[in-house]
Amino acid sequence: MNKILVDIEHLSAGYNRNPVLKDLSLQIRERDFLGITGPNGGGKTTLAKVILGLIKPTAGHIRFADKLLRKHTGYMPQTHRIDTKFPIIVAEVIASGLMAEKHLSSTEKKARVQEILTEMGLEKAADKPIGELSGGQLQRTLLGRAIINRPELLILDEPNSYIDAAFEAHFYQLLQEMNQDTAIVLISHDMDSIHSMTKNVLTIN
Repeated sequence: MNKILVDIEHLSAGYNRNPVLKDLSLQIRERDFLGITGPNGGGKTTLAKVILGLIKPTAGHIRFADKLLRKHTGYMPQTHRIDTKFPIIVAEVIASGLMAEKHLSSTEKKARVQEILTEMGLEKAADKPIGELSGGQLQRTLLGRAIINRPELLILDEPNSYIDAAFEAHFYQLLQEMNQDTAIVLISHDMDSIHSMTKNVLTIN
């Protein structure tokens, strides 16, 4: 059986003393593909933030197989949470996913960014400000940022919301290829489109 990457026991979390998650237990294992679904406001994004260390649980425990796992976890947030007026171009957004990779030289980082730009079909948009991108292009930019450090765990929050029709098939193929080495947590209010890929599904009400 694959080793446990993240072990969550009786976890509760919320905002300003208002509980959103209550007594949740969950294990994420190597090469897992976990779909998390449920209604808006049910706690799906809150769970992602707890795993990423962005908010602290109010009760329960979360343990990682490797103390560096959280630091190197890839995360793609919902696009509507991104400030598209911020003056940054596509290549810089993608490169920011390598900030923690101190062992890479600048040459290696540039090569990795170019590789991701090509994989995401964003070569011609590399120097474009994010405020000028379509919803699908922004989604691909954020996905590129999330996977550029080749994470052992990848968390995707509503990734199928703005995918271009032309990129959709490649997107799902890419996830399946990544899942051979990477555990994936995919948050979506609609699991129909990716049901065939997920290995486990958690419903948060």
